[in-house]
Amino acid sequence: MTKRGTTDSARWQELTESVREMGQYTTRAEAERVTRIVLSALGGHVTGDERVALAQSLPREAGRVIASQIPATHPLTAREFVESIATRIEGATPATARWDVSSVLSTLAEIIGTTLTTRILAQLPPGYALLFGRAELATAANSSAAL
Repeated sequence: MTKRGTTDSARWQELTESVREMGQYTTRAEAERVTRIVLSALGGHVTGDERVALAQSLPREAGRVIASQIPATHPLTAREFVESIATRIEGATPATARWDVSSVLSTLAEIIGTTLTTRILAQLPPGYALLFGRAELATAANSSAAL
């Protein structure tokens, strides 16, 4: 997604435009608001080298949102994560919040690539793979859990 010579502001606009398209939001302002909310929540749950790599892989503005978060003391399950987003978005339900989270995290997965996405998912509790648009990992994790 990043083009040589592209300004950071343009990269942020590309990110929010990708989220707008993925989530079918009517305006980029709405996509930007959702992106900031989801990134701030994610920033508290990704730690260590993965957090640094994630912040460096994204436009500076997105990296700042992630890096400025205090690490969570209790990692949220994917369901709890979505529910926490629902409380931050006016009028959201768990279903609309799941849409919002998936729109942002699926876009992130496309930007940061498979390797970093896999490293981040390894750090998070089970259930996040679907939110990142990675159904195949969720299926494998569910199969392992059933054993």
